[in-house]
Amino acid sequence: MSPTPCPSGSVRSAAEVNEDIRDLWQRSGGCLSPEDEEEYQRLLVEWAAATSGSARSAA
Repeated sequence: MSPTPCPSGSVRSAAEVNEDIRDLWQRSGGCLSPEDEEEYQRLLVEWAAATSGSARSAA
């Protein structure tokens, strides 16, 4: 199952993005194809953006 893109302007939570990352690794069996690697990199950027605000507020 591929992650569903959010409507423009909508931001997913870090937990939602993390779930997609875990699903990607599980689907790939731990070995990412070039297409999976692209999706993984995109998800990492999205996850980092989602966690950047929570890291500051926790400090």
